Amino acid sequence: MNSFLPGLYIVSTPIGNLDDITLRSLDILKKSDIILCEDTRRSLKLLNHYKIKKKLFPYHKFNEKKELNKIIKYLNEGKILSLVSDAGTPLLSDPGKLLVKECIKKQINIYPVPGPSSITASMSVSGFDDKFIFYGFLPKKEKELNNELSNLNNSSFSIIFFIPGVKINYYLSFFKKHFSSREILIAREITKIHETFYRDKVDSIQLFNSPLKGELTVVISKKNNKTKPLLDDSKIKDQAIKLLKKNSLKDVVKIISEKEKTNKRLIYKICLDIKNEKIT
Repeated sequence: MNSFLPGLYIVSTPIGNLDDITLRSLDILKKSDIILCEDTRRSLKLLNHYKIKKKLFPYHKFNEKKELNKIIKYLNEGKILSLVSDAGTPLLSDPGKLLVKECIKKQINIYPVPGPSSITASMSVSGFDDKFIFYGFLPKKEKELNNELSNLNNSSFSIIFFIPGVKINYYLSFFKKHFSSREILIAREITKIHETFYRDKVDSIQLFNSPLKGELTVVISKKNNKTKPLLDDSKIKDQAIKLLKKNSLKDVVKIISEKEKTNKRLIYKICLDIKNEKIT
């Protein structure tokens, strides 16, 4: 068994299947004086599975500031502390940043113990370009959400989000608006019995009939910079001549642009030329 120095250990734990844990992670959990965890009930399930009996200390977003000094005191006493999240690698959209920053400030040793992560797990089966941005949880308010997605759409990388299953339809409606022409992977219950991967085009994916359970990892493929070639002017002109007989210029531009997904200015110019020809 490894010998461990005093300090804070950032320990990755299974994201579903309890067998997905490293031998080193088990060793450090057994050697820890205190294990900091988001939900003691979730962590206790893991520890009981491996017959590990250790003191659990609740540490989550609601008490991390309040308990900070107490935890630093334990570390200054030369104790071994492990920080675990409910699942996966701590600090990635999970509590702990405040503690790590304080340890850095006070020159307390911090040790990463790598392991499972829904981010890399979902990315590995996506089939998308492996250059990616991890965003985490998106804003809830519409205005802020639109601003964030608009900025992200300028990136040419794959993008990974965490989304509550009950809100998936809400966020899908915004993805359709901002990520048109990209592909999407929705990963649910990764490594568990009901593990499911939904794959589709952002434009064509259907909203779910009922909310999904749990937390989802959603991957959007990188931006497709290839634009559809413009139709031949003569083809647009033929359509415009027929449509202008029964529709206004404005309506014709809208009809053709939506049908052919091509430049509105080009269509408008062609329609205008047709009307001018008739006048002259």
